[in-house]
Amino acid sequence: MMRVFVTGTAGFIGFHLARLLLAEGHQVAGFDGMTDYYDVRLKRRRHAMLHQTPGFTATEAMLEDEAALCAAVSAFAPDVIVHLAAQAGVRYSLENPRAYVDANVVGTLNVMEAAHAARVRHLLMASTSSVYGANEDMPFDERQKADTQLTIYAATKKANESMGHAWAHIHGLPVTMFRFFTVYGPWGRPDMALFKFTRGILEGTPIDIYNNGEMWRDFTYIDDLVRAIRLLVDVVPGGPETAVDGDSLSPAAPFRVVNIGNSDTVRLLDFIDAIEAETGRAAIRNYMPMQTGDVPTTWADATLLQTLTGYRPRTPFREGVRRFVEWYRDYHDI
Repeated sequence: MMRVFVTGTAGFIGFHLARLLLAEGHQVAGFDGMTDYYDVRLKRRRHAMLHQTPGFTATEAMLEDEAALCAAVSAFAPDVIVHLAAQAGVRYSLENPRAYVDANVVGTLNVMEAAHAARVRHLLMASTSSVYGANEDMPFDERQKADTQLTIYAATKKANESMGHAWAHIHGLPVTMFRFFTVYGPWGRPDMALFKFTRGILEGTPIDIYNNGEMWRDFTYIDDLVRAIRLLVDVVPGGPETAVDGDSLSPAAPFRVVNIGNSDTVRLLDFIDAIEAETGRAAIRNYMPMQTGDVPTTWADATLLQTLTGYRPRTPFREGVRRFVEWYRDYHDI
């Protein structure tokens, strides 16, 4: 049994990871700021479900509140910290960049400080496929240079990776960063494409489709994602002598970056077709130009994940869409 401190447990990914850990019998302490970036009622529903399971406790406070965060970590005395809380959303970072620096940079520094003070055996932190930015060599490999971020959101996540490497080097604290690729599924964020498309199609309102639909994404189902994170918890980075083939392990620190994606690219229009098929309704399509900061394609090379854990996300996007639409109808009583 592990004691795992998870930031962002009222969020989409943190909720699912906490639920998986609790189902395995681990103790989980959650930490979430309950910000109003999207409907807080959805966040409270997630936390209420977690509180039904013995072994879950939670603190409501902001990552920027160093005293509250450090006190919560110290009181729980975790073996592992998984840092998922962040100011999310690529497009919102164009409107409110300071929120991203406060939560994602200052907040992450506070998490690293708390992890060092608690002497955890492994600190795992969320990054994003957005750090690959303008890179065109696909599928994206963790060993590629990633210096061309296109949004402040992506830039803050790349900063987290650099901070994590420095912390691992200075303190000898094992750090794993994982880069997520377009995560979707039940209990998702309302600002994400699948949620917005499903809502629009069922309500009969237009959906905005950027770059005239000429976009491809490596869609990763939420259950696959959290299973990969759970397996990576047990893969603690060591010295260079522990490197595997194709590893991103640093020669200067116990630090590693790992992609978590389906290793497939799905055309956005095919994704929308799948939603139409599951809802039985046609979308009213409003084709739009590419948005600032967006990229036409993401595609993960998940070979390292498979080498390290023996696991690779596999859920076909049509199956994932089916499960989401089923959840959406149930949640909204449609």
